[in-house]
Amino acid sequence: MRLSRRELLALGGLTLVGTAVAPSLARGQTPKRGGTLSLKTWDPPHFDLHGAGGISYKIHIPLTFTHSRLLKHKAGPQVQPGTFPLEGDLAESWTQPTETTYIFKLRRGVRWHAKPPVNGRELTAEDVVYTVERFLTLKGNANAYMLASVAKVEPLDRHTVKFTLKEPFAWFLDILANPMAVAIIPKECVEKFGDLKKPESVVGTGPWMLESYRPNVGMTFMRNPNYFIPGLPHVDRVEMFVDEDKASRIAAFLTGKYDLGTEFPGTIDRTDWVQIKDTLQSKRPNLKTLEFTANVMSHISMRTDAKPFGDVRVRQAMSMAIDRRALIDAVFEGVGAMNPPVPAALREWSIPFDQLGDGAKYYTYDPKEARRLLAAAGYPNGFPGSICFTTYGSTILVDAAQVIVKSLKDIGIDARLDTKEYGAYVSTCFYGKFDSMAFGPQTPYLEPDNFLYGQYYPGELKNQSHSDDPVVADMLVRQRRTFDVAKRREIIFEIQRHLAKQQYYVQTPSGVYVAVWEGALKNYGPNLGYDYGGRLMAAWLDR
Repeated sequence: MRLSRRELLALGGLTLVGTAVAPSLARGQTPKRGGTLSLKTWDPPHFDLHGAGGISYKIHIPLTFTHSRLLKHKAGPQVQPGTFPLEGDLAESWTQPTETTYIFKLRRGVRWHAKPPVNGRELTAEDVVYTVERFLTLKGNANAYMLASVAKVEPLDRHTVKFTLKEPFAWFLDILANPMAVAIIPKECVEKFGDLKKPESVVGTGPWMLESYRPNVGMTFMRNPNYFIPGLPHVDRVEMFVDEDKASRIAAFLTGKYDLGTEFPGTIDRTDWVQIKDTLQSKRPNLKTLEFTANVMSHISMRTDAKPFGDVRVRQAMSMAIDRRALIDAVFEGVGAMNPPVPAALREWSIPFDQLGDGAKYYTYDPKEARRLLAAAGYPNGFPGSICFTTYGSTILVDAAQVIVKSLKDIGIDARLDTKEYGAYVSTCFYGKFDSMAFGPQTPYLEPDNFLYGQYYPGELKNQSHSDDPVVADMLVRQRRTFDVAKRREIIFEIQRHLAKQQYYVQTPSGVYVAVWEGALKNYGPNLGYDYGGRLMAAWLDR
């Protein structure tokens, strides 16, 4: 039941222990230094990765140019999209003496950007400790749960950090490498500015430094001459432009203004690609492209702790009301992938539909059976309900929402879109604060634990659908404690079999990205996720 035209090999989520290495170069090519890279990105609400609203991709993307992490994902044309092998960033090496203990040796001589108030001092283990403690304790940090397993972080000496976990967490290294999580920050900036929201507080140890920020217009980054990997980055300047008008940014791309595709993550929406690719062949004949399945997955969430969604038959009916094939045809130009609870893009962890068992039938389009299930649940005439929604500036998402509304109405559910501004949506509906239903994309995580644990684990911090399933909770904890990859995969597959029958969320298909980049950009490889800076660090311009 894979519905993408291209079968891609995507092995993701592997946890490695070892040493740091410098990024490899494209075979037979000599890097060139200099030039300006031009990107279309988004205006961040602020620059505090840990603060309220820090979950926004609009913050994560620019900070991947300026900040470093203990570990990172390898990048470059040799890395298959959808795979995330780990390597050291600030960590020179690391070991795991026990299931709950990790020790990181930091690179020596790493210096903060030569900007006040840090002024180029050396990074130490105390900086790592401060960052992690702030990440875990700062009020409003929606990503703090990602490191909830950490009991203690302490410096053993100036360049050695020890993490002690409360319990085994097999995804710990993957989380440290995630650009959404622990970018290392200096204490001095927090002390001077009170938080990290101001552009003046953007001081890291990364390959570029923030030179200027122009609200709602763009920002400029300049090469960090003291970056700890000699010779990198190759590109001297990065210009980012904000353009919320789709027609405008497509026109700008046609004229060569941008070096990467204008949509996340450096792509062109397939609907636009179909219309402009012939023109691009004449205007920009050196463009490079690569297609791979997106890990951005939208779903319907609902208040499963109340009527009518507390009845599994209602949720199953809603899922069977969705014609996923028609949805792919309508919004993805016929090219997409079916999603069980873990997106198909994470192919090592997303269960194949032929292994899904009895729950597979709830992903099939069957409005007659959907109406029967509603009647059996006591709703023969359906029921009304609102769907909290924001556009994310995406016409594709708007089109998908319209298909969803029509599909639900076809079985008697009078669903009405309650459209909110992006900030209002994220602060409420994204966190499960709605009365009936919500529809929208989920954060494009790079491993399955975040797709499952954050969306299904019960507790004080309610998941979006307010589900509370002890069977799921037990399996979620067990997979986190299982270091054997094959055994962990089987638990994750079993979780998906169970969830397919319960339908706490109604998953919709993902598209297949069309990554596009300027042919003069060498040693670049597209991938999933927010790490624009990591993917561009070892690239160079040959023009």
